[in-house]
Amino acid sequence: MKKAKLLNAEVSQVIASLGHTDSLTIADAGLPIPATSRRIDLALTQGVPSFLQVFSVVTDEMQVERAVLAEEIKRQNPALHETLIGQLKQLEQQQGNTITLEYVSHQAFKQQTQTTRAVIRSGECSPYANIILFAGVTF
Repeated sequence: MKKAKLLNAEVSQVIASLGHTDSLTIADAGLPIPATSRRIDLALTQGVPSFLQVFSVVTDEMQVERAVLAEEIKRQNPALHETLIGQLKQLEQQQGNTITLEYVSHQAFKQQTQTTRAVIRSGECSPYANIILFAGVTF
């Protein structure tokens, strides 16, 4: 049995298969997931697991060099946005690199999910609680 924090086999496998610049989406319960994307559904009930819980566990295992958020999160979910920015800054310190952050329209965000390796669906039910993470390298 794994000793690390991440126990979900599907999430662990997709992170292990990422190469440099490959991307992975962490989504709220309502984000439409393209039929062509691998869907990893962790949602149990409203709020479980939360977006931030999934983000924390994924980024413990994944080297991140870039992230994309919907521009709308700034206005529609400012508390989550502020917390997420803080966690990204902590992640930069832990990893020893700069994480480039990009904002796009929610429509453009949904289009970008079509090219991510997988979409991990959380139980989060707050607006625009979605992020696309791009893999970096550890060397």
